Amino acid sequence: MITLNEIEETISNGVFKDNWHSLNQFEVPKWFTQSKFGIFIHWGLYSVPAYRNEWYARNMYIEGYPEYTHHRKTYGDQATFGFQDFIPLFKAESFDSKQWLDLFKKAGAKYIVPVAEHHDGFQMYSSDLSKFNAKNMGPKKDVLKELQEAAASMGLHFGVSSHRAEHWWFFGNGRNFTSDVSREADDRSSLYWPAMAEAEHQLLDSQPEPDEEFVTDWLLRTCELIKHCQPEIVYFDWWIQHQAFSSVLKKAAAYYYNMADKWEKEVAICYKHDALAFGSGIPEVERGLFKEAKPFYWQTDTAVARNSWCYTETLDYKESYEIICDLIEVVAKNGNLLLNIGPKKDGTIPEKDREILLDIGNWLEVNGEGIYDSKPWRVSGEGPTEVREGQFQEGTLKNYTSQDIRYTTKGSYVYGFVLGGTDHNSYLLTALGNTSDQNNLTFHRHVQEVELLGEGPVTFSQEDNGLIIHINFKRKRKYPNMPITFKIKVMT
Repeated sequence: MITLNEIEETISNGVFKDNWHSLNQFEVPKWFTQSKFGIFIHWGLYSVPAYRNEWYARNMYIEGYPEYTHHRKTYGDQATFGFQDFIPLFKAESFDSKQWLDLFKKAGAKYIVPVAEHHDGFQMYSSDLSKFNAKNMGPKKDVLKELQEAAASMGLHFGVSSHRAEHWWFFGNGRNFTSDVSREADDRSSLYWPAMAEAEHQLLDSQPEPDEEFVTDWLLRTCELIKHCQPEIVYFDWWIQHQAFSSVLKKAAAYYYNMADKWEKEVAICYKHDALAFGSGIPEVERGLFKEAKPFYWQTDTAVARNSWCYTETLDYKESYEIICDLIEVVAKNGNLLLNIGPKKDGTIPEKDREILLDIGNWLEVNGEGIYDSKPWRVSGEGPTEVREGQFQEGTLKNYTSQDIRYTTKGSYVYGFVLGGTDHNSYLLTALGNTSDQNNLTFHRHVQEVELLGEGPVTFSQEDNGLIIHINFKRKRKYPNMPITFKIKVMT
């Protein structure tokens, strides 16, 4: 069992210390900047009721919420059938890690990040700190270890996601009436402990503040997870920016980065809301984008559905086209896309999730050379369609046109991705216009060749107002209406 002494010794003997000055030695892993596309996986006890979203565990204890009413009608009142009673129903009888990883590889993903522990406190890996884990109960499998081994066998990088911080208040509403939470919340060995009152707004200094016992437990669980799985990414969900976690968060980061030195692995922490000092990890934007390329590397996490991260029977799925456009937007602006899917309770991946993943993989098979191992170009894009910046900006669909171009570069080439109107026979890429004004900071290279990826060479002329590309052959259009990519040679 991991101990506080072990954590302190690892920090004391390592390069990284538990202060932001030391943790700023962090460097973004090269494999991460090359990969561009990963798979997030929300799978846990919440996959059993599969109702509305993964916050079922909290919402079933709030009178007036749909989950509260649904739970009573379907399973009985919360005093006789609580959230923990879903554990025996979570059998994962069809879970096959190799089948999952085979699908993710076909999708073109280069890394995976399964949720290790969600707000509900049920761990998806073998733990010495709590009996409420997937190896001991429910599936009776160390899910994360199986996924780690399958990823390694298929050449994919492996990460983990921790959402434990929010557990401080996640079951707190269950104390307000007779329920299994109100019976067991004060028992430290229960699933529900500590079930504290939930502040109206979960801010940096919201009260009641997590106490020393809870944040110490958080540190031990986090470091146990790191030691057990040796992940190349640790993703933290949003509430670790609370001031109560400041000290233990620095210790967890120092422990992780020092352990990675021993493993000889390049690793990173992904975080939200400035929970880490800038430069100590990789900033995360949930369900959002930036308007322009950033000078720092970043990641956005989103899902195949708009209304839930886990599987439910009422998912509002996105179209594959929208997700591919988001991948292009993110990569052109110096980031990665982490796309979430939600398996069913038995461990099967829903057919619609599979369809979307295979669509992405088919597109990347043709266009991936402009995505993988690429860098942002001098301009990230052009066109009339406005991209709303910030997190949670997926409510409005973007109506891309043939003038909406996004750019990446690699070696001698610039890649121009046309996001909309891809059935046209001619395109104007204004960023690649021919200029003779040496004082102008625009493009100064002659275009030598242009190829439409998956189709072949195309004719072009480089004018003052841009690069005009003509497609003078009948296209095979294997994937109609998807973004197309021009591979543009500009250097010898």
